[in-house]
Amino acid sequence: MNRYLIGIDEVGRGCLAGPVTVAAVAIPADSKFRKLKDSKKLSARRRKEWFGFIKTQPNIFYKIARVYPKIIDKKNISQAANLAATRAFQKLAAELDLSAGKTKVFLDGGLYINKILDSRYQILDIRTVVKGDEKYNCVKLASIAAKVHRDGIMIRHHKKFPVYGFADHKGYGTKIHVLALKKYGPCSLHRLTFIKKFV
Repeated sequence: MNRYLIGIDEVGRGCLAGPVTVAAVAIPADSKFRKLKDSKKLSARRRKEWFGFIKTQPNIFYKIARVYPKIIDKKNISQAANLAATRAFQKLAAELDLSAGKTKVFLDGGLYINKILDSRYQILDIRTVVKGDEKYNCVKLASIAAKVHRDGIMIRHHKKFPVYGFADHKGYGTKIHVLALKKYGPCSLHRLTFIKKFV
């Protein structure tokens, strides 16, 4: 039975618009990666290259889950991010043969898997690690997968809502984004609980 290390990380927690996105990536426990950094320390080009690598490796598996603004506004961002983390893990676990003692799961600090998981997975070694995206390659790869995937979503939404500049700032609260919010008001992609002071 294969022994995996699973990394789970999110992107978009602090954005004013767009989904919070979580990736779960499973790598063989004996994997080695040189010069691998978490997504925040890589250029967009390097992130895309690494994501391409993830997608082409037969022994690396990944799943992505998103939670959109309506649920974020209803639940709050922490619960929404944990919901996405739980969904991403469940989708990945359904594809792999996991067993206690064989697989370790590392979530980047602030993320937790909801306790309503299938009992088969409750005995796994699952832990939340502060700065996990700096310590574990599986979490670094998850941060890259989540970032590239979410950036693609925001670039596609830019075509529908060009006045906000989503292709440039990806929904973060830049000066240009805030000015557009004040001028045009929110669109369906905005988190209403995040933009109260701007509109």
